[in-house]
Amino acid sequence: MDSRLRKAFNASFGESVYTDLVHDLERRLECKFGFRLAETPVFLPVDFRRKLEIAATEVVRQLCEPSRIQKMERDLPQRYNTPRRTNLPGVAIVDFAVTRDARGALEPKVVELQGFPSLFALTAFHANAWGSVCGKMNGMPREWTSFFSGLDENKYFNLLKKSILGAHEPENVILMDLDPAKQKTSSDFHATEKATGVEAVCPTTLARDGRKLYRMRNGKKTEVRRIYHRVVFDELEKSGTKIPFCYDEDLDVEWFPHPAWYFLWSKSSMPHLDHPSVPKTYRLSEMASIPRDLSRFVLKPFHSFAGGGVNVDPTEKDIYQIRSSDRAEWCLQEKVDYAPVIEAVDGGGVKVEIRTMFLRPDDAPDFTLATNLCRLSRGKMLGVDFNKNFTWVGGSVAIWPK
Repeated sequence: MDSRLRKAFNASFGESVYTDLVHDLERRLECKFGFRLAETPVFLPVDFRRKLEIAATEVVRQLCEPSRIQKMERDLPQRYNTPRRTNLPGVAIVDFAVTRDARGALEPKVVELQGFPSLFALTAFHANAWGSVCGKMNGMPREWTSFFSGLDENKYFNLLKKSILGAHEPENVILMDLDPAKQKTSSDFHATEKATGVEAVCPTTLARDGRKLYRMRNGKKTEVRRIYHRVVFDELEKSGTKIPFCYDEDLDVEWFPHPAWYFLWSKSSMPHLDHPSVPKTYRLSEMASIPRDLSRFVLKPFHSFAGGGVNVDPTEKDIYQIRSSDRAEWCLQEKVDYAPVIEAVDGGGVKVEIRTMFLRPDDAPDFTLATNLCRLSRGKMLGVDFNKNFTWVGGSVAIWPK
């Protein structure tokens, strides 16, 4: 997106640049990647980066307003109304499509929101690796960063550790996900352990004694006092996995973030926001009529994960096939047109989605915009199924000169 940096990168790019980067990351993290890494970082121009920072911060500020949160309560299932909910989550995620306005200027448009963790550790390792590669290329700056808010690598990892650990030692904190070794994001679990000392644990391996949870660590029964919560609820329900507790039970543990925020801050929060970067979003159950021109809209389930169930070309028939009892779980959202803003070495255009990632330790009143990750696409949508057989697609990170 920064044309000068893009020209210099593409001139120096060769397939070995990409393969060496992947091998270096796999060596450092001692794992293989379960998803595709893209062949390039994203170079953010200064003016667009500023737009992104302002939009992300303003959207999160609206999400934090008590009156808006009260309206979001309707989307919290009672079975996931976990006790001891925090006033705000410890993370905030705002995903932006990179678009162009009528004058051709780059504009960020919100496509998704989450009060659920992302790849906070992995993205820092990924950005560091790309910074090292780019720093050796002809015509490129020597030092790079992917951090916002004046953070450097040390300050970022200190913030991440403080957020995940709270007041506890790493042995009493777990990153909890279903069968962690088989998750596509397991590379982030390796990165998290290297950065914080916190290990990934499947909830099926936990033992319960009253309100307390325990795990075996180095052959010793160890109390779990804090959970870095990474379980995706629709995966839990579809798999039928049995775990030793119910989410509506009062356990003697701290949650980071509290599970309820998975539902409170998600796509279902978008109808309650009013910001130029947020596309108009309408809950089906509250619409008096269906718009005549559906080509301007996307049909989405509110609580799917990784793009599941999204219909980018809905028809009236698609809408009427949704049962009236289920329409509160679906929305029509103004279509966001991703612009092909990156030129690949083969001359093709690549679309970009940028995830802005906020952290908030337990004792912090406000969120800190900390870092980012990106997804690159050349298909109709950004999902894996829409980008098969393409290069210059997959996971990436935005960097810029220090």
